[in-house]
Amino acid sequence: MKEIEQTKAVLTIGTGKKIFVDLAVNLARSFLYWHPGNEIIFQLVTDQPELIPPDLIDKVQLITIKPGELGVGFSTKLHLDKLVTCRQTLFIDSDCLIFEPLGHLFNRFAGHQVSVVGDYIADGEWFGDIAAICKQFNLPHIPKFNGGLYYLEKGSIATEVYSQARELEKQYDEIGFVRLRNRPNDEVLMALAMQLHQQTPLIDDGTIMSDPQACPGGYKIDVIKGKRWMLNPPHPHPLHVTWYPFEKVTPAIVHFLGSYTQNYPYKREVYRLQKAEAKQLNFFSEAAAFFFIQFPEQTKNFFKGIFRPVYHMLFGYRKIKQSERVV
Repeated sequence: MKEIEQTKAVLTIGTGKKIFVDLAVNLARSFLYWHPGNEIIFQLVTDQPELIPPDLIDKVQLITIKPGELGVGFSTKLHLDKLVTCRQTLFIDSDCLIFEPLGHLFNRFAGHQVSVVGDYIADGEWFGDIAAICKQFNLPHIPKFNGGLYYLEKGSIATEVYSQARELEKQYDEIGFVRLRNRPNDEVLMALAMQLHQQTPLIDDGTIMSDPQACPGGYKIDVIKGKRWMLNPPHPHPLHVTWYPFEKVTPAIVHFLGSYTQNYPYKREVYRLQKAEAKQLNFFSEAAAFFFIQFPEQTKNFFKGIFRPVYHMLFGYRKIKQSERVV
């Protein structure tokens, strides 16, 4: 894309396995759908630029790195300060989709040098004994958040916070943090580094980002129309998530954690975004999305729900397959 003066960017990372590049491409398509102008640019960091579809090459800004240059797994997100080129950057995990223009988020975050969407935690368990860790560093609390979104303003403070997080990573186990998929979790490292440098979160109100794990009561999405809702059933419903303070939310960004990118709501919307980008979203492509993506999975899930108890009684439980997203 042309080199022009830019102050705002959405940035994502698609490195390692092809699946992560594909997810980043899907996120890019959702961004481009909702941001037809150039007020905000989309930056895609990858070590496999050859996997980027030709139709996106001139619409996003590619930042090419060498394999493993910024670490692997969650550690890559501890190097965001080295990647930002704009005054304001909103990092979004590749397994997300965008459902509305994001300009207002830059306004809400403005003035925060490094920030997240969340709240504070002073005790209890969050990848470690938080009270003990706070006491160890003489802190009243640390931010608690979902690392699917980070906000940075380019400058010395962001550099200091991320440098601190990288140093803390070297002491991850000694500090008392618990590993995630046998790797250091960027969230707790960034939380500690942010608190040590007096960086504050944007308090979560359910409108910015959410995910199906926080809302196990179901969700419905339509990325083309911008319609979406996610439900955390109220207490005492058995599916109620006690740590999530909201019931029904309509977030600007939906984070498809874990296996949710393999489910039909995500796959259907990705297909529709591809068709919209190619100016081919019409009655026939909408019908194809339903009959070839949505309906087969809904049918399979219906019969699995009916016959699963019988299968378990006859054959027991199958071993859980390792996710292809595990690095």
